[in-house]
Amino acid sequence: MGDPELVLFNSMSKQKEPFKPIVDGKASMYVCGVTPYDLSHIGHARAYVAFDVLHRYLKHLGYEIKYVRNFTDIDDKIIKRANEAGEDPLSLSSRFSKEFLDDMAVLQCLPPTHEPRVTDHTNQIKDMIAKIIDNGHAYTLEGDVYFSVDSFPDYCRLSGRKLDDNLAGGGGRASVDLRKRNPADFALWKSAKPGEPSWESPWGPGRPGWHIECSAMSSHYLGHAFDIHGGGKDLIFPHHENELAQSRAACPESNVNYWMHNGFVNRDNQKMSKSDNNFFTIRDIIEKYHPLALRFFLMRTHYRADVNYSDRQLDTASDRVFYIYQTIQDCEKALSPFREGNIKGQIPDDIRELVNKFPANFTASMSDDLHTTAVLDDLMEPLKAINSNLKKFKGKKQQQSLIQALIALEKEVKDVLGILGLMPSSSCAEVLQQLKEKALKRAGMSEEELSQKIEERTLARKNKQYSESDRIRKELSAVGIALMDEPGGTVWRPCEPERPED
Repeated sequence: MGDPELVLFNSMSKQKEPFKPIVDGKASMYVCGVTPYDLSHIGHARAYVAFDVLHRYLKHLGYEIKYVRNFTDIDDKIIKRANEAGEDPLSLSSRFSKEFLDDMAVLQCLPPTHEPRVTDHTNQIKDMIAKIIDNGHAYTLEGDVYFSVDSFPDYCRLSGRKLDDNLAGGGGRASVDLRKRNPADFALWKSAKPGEPSWESPWGPGRPGWHIECSAMSSHYLGHAFDIHGGGKDLIFPHHENELAQSRAACPESNVNYWMHNGFVNRDNQKMSKSDNNFFTIRDIIEKYHPLALRFFLMRTHYRADVNYSDRQLDTASDRVFYIYQTIQDCEKALSPFREGNIKGQIPDDIRELVNKFPANFTASMSDDLHTTAVLDDLMEPLKAINSNLKKFKGKKQQQSLIQALIALEKEVKDVLGILGLMPSSSCAEVLQQLKEKALKRAGMSEEELSQKIEERTLARKNKQYSESDRIRKELSAVGIALMDEPGGTVWRPCEPERPED
């Protein structure tokens, strides 16, 4: 029996569908990128980690992938922010584009094949607008160009909305224009305003509307028909609805086989967004938590569901990744003397069964619309098995079956972490140290202050002052520091703080 086929939820059909690429062995994917006018927030991290997981899993399945993610580097929001800061709009968007790429790197998101910017593709955008006009789906108004939704009967097919429900504008990017034939008509080209960047066009100087850029750039890099188009579910309407209309208006053969959308990150059950000013930037969070803890937190919830952000959830994720990397490091240390040796022992039957079951369950879960929640839950079983076997292991070559068991378990865990983008680029020891540094920062304590607390507790125990010893332990546990008494002395590790119930 072969591996299960990959099925993905298609927002167009509102159901899961088997993934059948247009070209066998190749996958093409376009994901809408950021409008870089500020540091990116955790909602952006949610989207790009979700599609990075898809990117990585498709690679794991053997697909040759062309992945395109754009930058909307000229936009009303950028111009407004630049004017407030007294900065050139293109300079501002270039600066925040770089910041975004830095954030993606620390979250271990693989770089896309292409990362086009609107300002480098104005010719392709103008060519597509001209085709839409020639095909009778757009009209000009004093230097502006609008798409005529009445000319496109399939408008709202993706979102399922009624045309009467639609509001003018595009995601807060436009205002009502009474000159339009239909209030729902949207801008393809905006005529130049004083002091704004502009480009020459057949309709006069101006700049692209928001939606047309993705239609033009996706067709330029992937062709008029491609496999996957992704983004946050807030983009279904108007952005992706308008993209679909424009692309087919320009080229009737245009088609996206799978529309995929990730859920929001909520704070107090309200969507986080820059425009509502209720967001945390990625930088805010990784100041206190390790980037891999943030990635783990985001992957703990299925990509289509909304995530509720809280420090408690990040504490849990941080504790879990510490356990993962501590287990791997302990295993690496135990096995290091035997890496080059000729180990002939048989893997115990229970471990062999686990080693066979774990990757099979991984493939089944991931092929079922990227069920990362189940995968991360299943990951705990081989990690527990590693720790259980490490307790039995005395570091002797005679324990060959245990060595074989640990080698097999270690390989399966590392393989899965690698596919998920959770295997550190540096050593586990380095990441564990970074996790401890973040824990101290959250506790508001230096390494020296913690050492002093540990010394005070050691002295209290020596003097049989057990109530004082317990008080210090509980005090540290409340801020996320767990103490462990070992033969060589007291050591510490991060833990989930003992918070009062919400």
